[in-house]
Amino acid sequence: MGTPAEPAPALDDTSKAIIEQLQDDGRRAYATIGRAVGLSEAAVRQRVARLLEAGVVQIVAVTDPAQVGFTRQAMVGVRCSGPTEPVAEALAAVDEIAYVVASTGSFDLLVEVVCEDDAHLLELLSTRVRTIEGVRSTETFTYLRLFKQRYDWGTR
Repeated sequence: MGTPAEPAPALDDTSKAIIEQLQDDGRRAYATIGRAVGLSEAAVRQRVARLLEAGVVQIVAVTDPAQVGFTRQAMVGVRCSGPTEPVAEALAAVDEIAYVVASTGSFDLLVEVVCEDDAHLLELLSTRVRTIEGVRSTETFTYLRLFKQRYDWGTR
């Protein structure tokens, strides 16, 4: 996905409407989307291809991690010594890390991890996160229950 250093391409109302259609149902047929937004199926296909290529959208199957063998999720607050960007890039390269964001407040970075179990989480934190150069300290917040997760917030 785009970063603030890489401005997203300007989106017209039609592209925004296509995105909203895909947020509602990522498997919706291009012909159906076309009818909803006033374009041909081919035009929708081209626009979606451009949105994918530009990193504006991703079309994925969102799973419940616990139901596919990943019973331990956590948010990890990371405090850095020195620049945060190299630490963020190193963390982003770790397979179990699903989300890395620079933040304000007590932590320089927030990192979401998805692990098989507590032993996996401990190994990840001890041998791969805390050993990254520039990681000063971490604080882990394990998830006990997911109450809400949405991806259909629309466009502005």
